[in-house]
Amino acid sequence: MHSLLTALATSPSPAPSPSLRPGLDQDQVTPGLLGFLLTAFIVVLTALLIVDMVRRIRRVRYRAQVEEERAAAEEAAQPGAARPEGIQPATGSDGADTRPEANGDAGPGNR
Repeated sequence: MHSLLTALATSPSPAPSPSLRPGLDQDQVTPGLLGFLLTAFIVVLTALLIVDMVRRIRRVRYRAQVEEERAAAEEAAQPGAARPEGIQPATGSDGADTRPEANGDAGPGNR
């Protein structure tokens, strides 16, 4: 093992060649303009897809929120409606509403 390390340490390192091997052209080893344009197109397309996905997720979340609020308003409008057994209104001991806020925070202590 020691002799291998000594041989590697004493052997000269190959000098980097500043030019291409004979027979190669610069256009044969670089992606060129077409490669750049395709990469830029993929990056822009990915960014647009991410923006569209965020919009769609936000829209679904808002629709679910509106549906929950509508169901709660219908339930509150029916004063004699019986609740299923074991389900209590979402209020604290002081009568304040303890449901999570519309933006998904669990309560006032999470800010």
